[in-house]
Amino acid sequence: MGVTRAYIKIYDKELKKHLKITIIVDTGSIYTWIKRRRLESLGIRPMKKRKFRLINGDIVEREVGEAVIECLGEIATTIVVFAEEKDNEVLGLHALEGLGLEVDPIENKIKKSEALLAL
Repeated sequence: MGVTRAYIKIYDKELKKHLKITIIVDTGSIYTWIKRRRLESLGIRPMKKRKFRLINGDIVEREVGEAVIECLGEIATTIVVFAEEKDNEVLGLHALEGLGLEVDPIENKIKKSEALLAL
């Protein structure tokens, strides 16, 4: 299975400014990780710190906040991690579900969900 990428827009609070980026989709990551410099350029500020276990087992602490993102014409508020320069930028599961999107493993792309789980 290859790497799935998505084209997203990240907005400021007033939805007046945005950044367009291509990002790796990672359903193993709960939250979306975006470089700190990008988030700060939009005026997005951290709300608190959280600890995260990386794939290699290391535990790191990062600041988190909220951002508005858009993908495939869907828009939602999601939790974002203020990624440091050495961190990867990824679109996480929380954002995918909030946007009503899912990964199509056969075509290696994201698509709109036919229906969201209710239970």
